[in-house]
This record gives sequence, structure tokens and C-alpha cells, in this order.
Amino acid sequence: MIPDTLTAGWREIFAEPSVRNGLTHLETFLAGERREFSVFPDRSNIFRAFELTPLERVRVVILGQDPYHDDGQAHGLSFSVPRDISIPPSLRNIFRELQADLGHQPPPHGCLDAWAERGVLLLNTVLTVRAHEANSHRGQGWEEITTKVLERVNQRPAVAFVLWGTAACRLAGALSSRHLILQSPHPSPLSAYRGFFGSRPFSRVNDFFQQRGEPALDWSVDQDA
Repeated sequence: MIPDTLTAGWREIFAEPSVRNGLTHLETFLAGERREFSVFPDRSNIFRAFELTPLERVRVVILGQDPYHDDGQAHGLSFSVPRDISIPPSLRNIFRELQADLGHQPPPHGCLDAWAERGVLLLNTVLTVRAHEANSHRGQGWEEITTKVLERVNQRPAVAFVLWGTAACRLAGALSSRHLILQSPHPSPLSAYRGFFGSRPFSRVNDFFQQRGEPALDWSVDQDA
């Protein structure tokens, strides 16, 4: 189930007995789900966040809940969609805040590969979902595995954790005070006006790095469709 392309840091976590046992359960569960339903993302993309962002390069964690559940949207990165898929409303609001915060023009696509490759771990707490049924794979074991991942990232020297929405913000208490921990409402249209807009997460992350003598993160997204 775990791709061979993962670097040693992630493979070490996935080799832990409790994680390995959890993955064995999930493999059985997902096989049953796929016999009756479509499951997103495709098998090859389930661990894509870890493939694009090795543990030793993680600078920022943006935590989502579970993958997009409509056709073609999920490709293994929280909030991101492939280039040929319409940009979902939450991501449009993220781009709107990015423009207000740093002046970056909203791109014509919703693919966030560039962020992942620069050290932004775009992690969902649940890595799969049944087609058209949000939260349908909650409670099957993914949460325990991604908690292990976050515990390991928490051991790194200084990471910016960007927690959007109630579910993500619940994790704040488990994170070390040496990290930057940003909490705000979710960028969904249902909650963005309650404090997500104007929260300036991108510049605050860069201020954190620059105060530590580290380079700012490039938050730009390719403007080519």
C-alpha cells in the first residue's frame, strides 16, 4: 500500500507496528469499499502529499479534513485539485486571501503541487473518501495514522502549522510552542467571513521564518492553465 517512492523519514513512521497494523486494516476496508463504490483519490495518489513533501523538507503543514468527494477532484493534497478541474469554493477563498495578503493573482487552476514541492505538507486527516459522501471514511483508522505523522512533524525544529476550521484547530494543544500555530475559521463559504478573511496566514508564516533567519516561503502558484 505504501509507495516505494517515499523517503526514509516517512517510511520509518509507516513501518511502526501500530501504523503498519492500521494500514493492514485500511487495505482490507478499502478493498471492500472499492467492490461497491468509487473511492477517491486513485490508489496511486493516496500518499501523494508525502511523495511531494519529504519529512526533512516540511516547513508548513496545512491540515484538511478528508479528500474532495466529487469526480476528478482529489489527487492526494489537501485543498488542491488537478489543473483541469474547476477550482472549489474553499480554494477560491484561499486564493482570495492570498491575493489580499501577499498580492498574488489568483491562478486559473487549483493545483497546489508547487506549494508541496516547496515544503508545504498538504495533509488531510483522512486520506480516502467514498464518492459523493463526505466523511464516509472517517473512523476507519486514518486519523490514528495521520496523528502519528503530525507527532513526528511536531519533533522538527520549527514548523508553521496552519489550522483552518474546528476539526483542525483541535490539534493545536498537542503541538510544541516552538512552532508557529495559526488558527482560524475554515475557508469554506459557510465560514470564511467569520475570521478566515483577513487572517493573513501567508505573510504571518513568512514573518515567522524571517524572524528565525530563514528564507520566506514562495506562495506563488503557476499562472499557466
